[in-house]
Amino acid sequence: MDVKRNLATMTDFYELTMSAGYLDEGYQDKTAVFDMFFRRVSDGGGYAIMAGLATFIEAVDNLRFTRQDIDYLRSTGVFSERFLDYLKGFSLHCSIWAIEEGMPIFPHEPIVTVEGPAIECQLLETLLLVTFNHQCLIATKANRIVRSALGRPIMEFGARRAQGYDAAYYGARAAFIGGCGSTSNVMAARDFGIPASGTMAHSWVQMFPSEYDAFKKYAELYPDACVLLVDTYNVLKRGVPTAIRVFDEVLKPMGKRPKGIRIDSGDIAYLSKKARGMLDAAGYPDCTICASNSLDEYIVRDLILQGARVDSFGIGENMITAKSDPVFGGVYKLAAVKAADGSYIPKMKLSETAEKMTIPCLKKVWRIYDADGKAMADLITVADETVDAANGITLFDPVETWKQRTYQNCTAKCLSTLIYEGGRRVYESPALGDIKAFCAEQVANLWDEVRRFENPHRYYVDLSQKLWDIRSALLKELSK
Repeated sequence: MDVKRNLATMTDFYELTMSAGYLDEGYQDKTAVFDMFFRRVSDGGGYAIMAGLATFIEAVDNLRFTRQDIDYLRSTGVFSERFLDYLKGFSLHCSIWAIEEGMPIFPHEPIVTVEGPAIECQLLETLLLVTFNHQCLIATKANRIVRSALGRPIMEFGARRAQGYDAAYYGARAAFIGGCGSTSNVMAARDFGIPASGTMAHSWVQMFPSEYDAFKKYAELYPDACVLLVDTYNVLKRGVPTAIRVFDEVLKPMGKRPKGIRIDSGDIAYLSKKARGMLDAAGYPDCTICASNSLDEYIVRDLILQGARVDSFGIGENMITAKSDPVFGGVYKLAAVKAADGSYIPKMKLSETAEKMTIPCLKKVWRIYDADGKAMADLITVADETVDAANGITLFDPVETWKQRTYQNCTAKCLSTLIYEGGRRVYESPALGDIKAFCAEQVANLWDEVRRFENPHRYYVDLSQKLWDIRSALLKELSK
């Protein structure tokens, strides 16, 4: 998987036809502002996790239209030679802001903002959306599952069920940001520095004359990392007793201790309790029990509530595909264009559905923290505004405007981070391990009521008075 591949043509065809139209109209130098945002959190959760920024940066750094790209576009018979010549010399001039990876994010706030020539903004749309929609989705799902395990390690096991190579590869990265401790995907482990993990498949056990022979050979090969899959035939009558026999006859004489057993089917709560008793009685209280088999955050939570003696979980399809709610739903909308005098003309999309109306202007996102560092609310402002928390900050709900609250003894942090300035990258992505740690820290800064799975408290994302006034005036004007 070449992360430095050129993805210039990873775009919807209409991005190119619109861009060609902008060029024909003389809009090639017209500056536009686009925002990426999402309208709802997957699985009815209280927050999502930002992920995909480093991947997007790698793609943008390598964007170019090759001779093969130009030849293909010419063959469609749609585009003028003038536009094809423009693409031959394509280079980025945009400024791009984004919320950093690992940060909890909320509906309607701009998580990525692109300002620059309209053609360039348009050509980035599909690439931007496919990158962030996928990785935010998987990181959010992974974070839910990790939290449900209450500190027990989660291993990402989903490569074979992902929707293609890229989904498995970048999904493993996003799952690690969300809190997973390891991945079974060797390529992702190698390229991203994620710990690799894995045990054996049922086919290994079936390949040998007996379960004992299979376990014995595995223990001889991997005495320092011996985890045996015990449910191929019968967990309690054959699998666990055979594993204990191998621990006694192979590992113990070598001075080694078993790492664990894995249960991949059946009533995991019941089987894990019984297996734990058998292992303890045999003198292996340090032998861990791993559970897998189509688990998700609800099953993991229920297993723990039922007293299952499971030390770690391997999660596959339900995480790597976010199976329960598999579309993140981020959109990319025009927010402003720049006038000849340098001022911004706000742009807004109207809709019969209130939540589909957009927020105009070049904007910034601020997070309000209380004196203990807990995140209280987010504030969207016009880009030239600053937030002074010295005398408190009064926020109001942009829809139910009578709902107001003044926050005292608080601080405001701008989340909109400059990534590219005039096409030049000015940001270096942190190491993936640091992003994962940052994510855990920032999620811990949310109130428990926002983090709960069912009916979470709605985290407020409010507008500054200036932005609300601009939006209200534009709404009245456009509604005439």
